[in-house]
Amino acid sequence: MKALVAAALLLLLSGCAAATPSFPTQGRVDYQLGGAWQPPDDVTIVARDRTDPPLEGVYSICYVNGFQTQPQEATFWLDEHPDLVLRDADGDPQIDPNWPDEMALDVSTAASRSELASILGEWIEGCADDGYQAVEFDNLDSYTRFDGLTRDDSIAFATLLVDRVHELGLEAGQKNSAELGAVGRDDIGFDFAVSEECFIFDECALYTDVYGAKVIDIEYDDTDLDGLCSYAGLPEFTIVRDRDLTPGGTFWSCAD
Repeated sequence: MKALVAAALLLLLSGCAAATPSFPTQGRVDYQLGGAWQPPDDVTIVARDRTDPPLEGVYSICYVNGFQTQPQEATFWLDEHPDLVLRDADGDPQIDPNWPDEMALDVSTAASRSELASILGEWIEGCADDGYQAVEFDNLDSYTRFDGLTRDDSIAFATLLVDRVHELGLEAGQKNSAELGAVGRDDIGFDFAVSEECFIFDECALYTDVYGAKVIDIEYDDTDLDGLCSYAGLPEFTIVRDRDLTPGGTFWSCAD
């Protein structure tokens, strides 16, 4: 009798557990890292910085700069966690050549990866508590730009982050890094991909061959987009935005 009661209780609890959110199959996407705003009603996916609230009623993706520092967080890292900032031979922080206000995080050892995963794990928990359905991690490809970082170390750290996302019942997005191929999905565990300018760089198939329809692409209005809407390999969830992602700025897709 006790066994039957226990089994029934377990079944009830499992039925009440929240299901992992699912990437939408239709609609449009908006990428709002420059600031939150109310997009058109047909938008079903919105990505926002973790410091902004999710948009209710849509699949909301929480942006976390997983491998580099955000400009406004430089003091936090340098004062409280200076040993987790990647240094050059002179001991100075290594700066992203494309983003001079971002420093690389040091994921080169198991110890540093563990400590970083603990810090970023709190941010991921914040995304979950706020009501986001997914998290994307930027600058996975930092190892291609910095001395002292390797592909294997970056994959190991990304796996720690994705595991934490899944533990919280959310989905995880691979940001750029088309060169990983199926490794992002099969080894790290990403559920979908977010690409910047896969049309411009002729990389769309590298994402869709792995993630199918679960690919978001952001193209920018300061590039030559001739042929964009006739391109057969364009991901369905493609949006054209201004490069600063200004609230209410450039926003159009081939469905317009």
